[in-house]
Amino acid sequence: MKTVRGYTFPDFVDAVAARYGKRTCYRVFRTGEENDMTYLQLSWYSRAVSSYLLSLGVDRGDRIAILGESSPMWMVMYLGIVSIGAVAVPILPDFPERDVRSILEQSGARGVAVNVKQQVKVKDAEGLLLFRLDDLVHVPSIPDGSSFASAPGYAMRTHKIEKAALDSRRAAEGDLASIIFTSGTTGASKGVMLTHMNILRTADLATDVYVRLKPGMKVLSILPMSHVYEFTIGQVLPLMAGLEITFLGRQPAVSILLPALSEVRPHVMLTVPLLIEKVYKAAVVPVLRDNARIRKLISNPLTSPIVYRTIGRKLKKTFGHRLVFFGIGGAPLDKDVEIFLHRAHFPYALGYGLTETSPLVAGCGSAHHRQHPGFVGEIVTDDSVVLLDKNEDGVGEIAVRGPNVMNGYYGRPDLDSEVFTSDGYFRTGDLGFIDRRRRLSIRGRVKTMILGPGGENIYPEMIESLINNQDYVEESLVVPENGGLVALIKIDVDVMAEKMSLSLKDAKEEAQRYIKRIRNEVNSQLSAFSKISDVQLQDEPFDRTPTQKIKRFLYPKKRDGEKSGREKEDD
Repeated sequence: MKTVRGYTFPDFVDAVAARYGKRTCYRVFRTGEENDMTYLQLSWYSRAVSSYLLSLGVDRGDRIAILGESSPMWMVMYLGIVSIGAVAVPILPDFPERDVRSILEQSGARGVAVNVKQQVKVKDAEGLLLFRLDDLVHVPSIPDGSSFASAPGYAMRTHKIEKAALDSRRAAEGDLASIIFTSGTTGASKGVMLTHMNILRTADLATDVYVRLKPGMKVLSILPMSHVYEFTIGQVLPLMAGLEITFLGRQPAVSILLPALSEVRPHVMLTVPLLIEKVYKAAVVPVLRDNARIRKLISNPLTSPIVYRTIGRKLKKTFGHRLVFFGIGGAPLDKDVEIFLHRAHFPYALGYGLTETSPLVAGCGSAHHRQHPGFVGEIVTDDSVVLLDKNEDGVGEIAVRGPNVMNGYYGRPDLDSEVFTSDGYFRTGDLGFIDRRRRLSIRGRVKTMILGPGGENIYPEMIESLINNQDYVEESLVVPENGGLVALIKIDVDVMAEKMSLSLKDAKEEAQRYIKRIRNEVNSQLSAFSKISDVQLQDEPFDRTPTQKIKRFLYPKKRDGEKSGREKEDD
């Protein structure tokens, strides 16, 4: 153990409060220093919440949901729940009301902590303890003529801390801490059961492996805490190291993100690939493509490194000029974007994992990618990772066993038997390659892999990468249909219209012709068995999971009056 005496959240809270005391752990952008929270306050408030929950009769194993955008109070509520052996059920704020109600029912939640913005999604839920997450107030009822925002209640943060009661109900390492309902790329939500050990061991191991963190370093948090990637790596790990975490307090639109980067000047950020890919396409590609002088310089092997590093320095300046760790996870990163970040010496770092592995299986610091692009990093120290059903190239399904692996799916032993091998390895469903130094490279998904006409393995992600690097392409999806491969391609018609001086109507017609040229260009780079047989223009953005992976099971969109994947799912 590096930072705690035991892998329980009470041990975690005790350790960070004792070590960092009056240091600021949380602040919300532009809300004033009087609203900042110190490590001592984090401990006091969470212990007060625990004491209050005990006074309500919350028992060990009771489930309490948390629904709201990331905030200091979100973490206080979480710690208050899990420290007494109850179980938190984080719900992603993007989930629609139907999914929220389903999760509350599936989990058997006894209560829900929800902020004012999200309360409409639980307004009809009956028999639940109701907590206002904005100010940590228990709201027994909402009087007629009153709103949830103004309803009276009991301020849990000021409740008397009952030390003896807390000690008697102190959580153990093997206790469930979270049940996280995922919305996967292949179907319905599943409740992933993670223990105190799962989460805290994962964070503790990573505190000094990938980057040297020092107390007082700044973190800008832009991802939802209800996702385990942000929670473990973006919250628990920085708190273990004494960092100061700033929340935006609203959606990370450019209008608020750029000023925050300038003022906070973070040392650490976590993001999903979609964000950095948008930055690359909007700010970098036009410079490399449209500036004749720069095109000439990057075509020269002597001047190319200088150009890329110059652009990299400007990009780092946009992010505040202090970044030492820019973590990218949750979905695969576009290969051209990674090549650019590598050449630009931008301090990016990739990681690999799943909700079911708390989430980290392999990762690295930014220095790793200057030497080993194409790999997501080395496998976590105490994980055992094997490749099942390897092919002649050494690629197989990644299977993991270790203290970070979940207890199973809540109430679904049938699913457990599908994903765990007889000797206890969790089958990730991802395809990978491991080199002699335990470095892991991700090659695709088992379920998305397509068998060619002669039994060949076709990885659609590789074809999509070629498509996505064509001009005007926002995103694409390659799926099997009618014995061939169809590519659904989303074109940025507005940019096409502007660049080609076309009307929007003419640009849409040009897009139809353009995707056929894309098919020919991409097919010229593919083996015969993996060539695209048809292309279709995708008018609307693809439906995505909370980690921005496309929900492949909804596509292709059927024609000739057939039901789509979504309609079949709703049936």
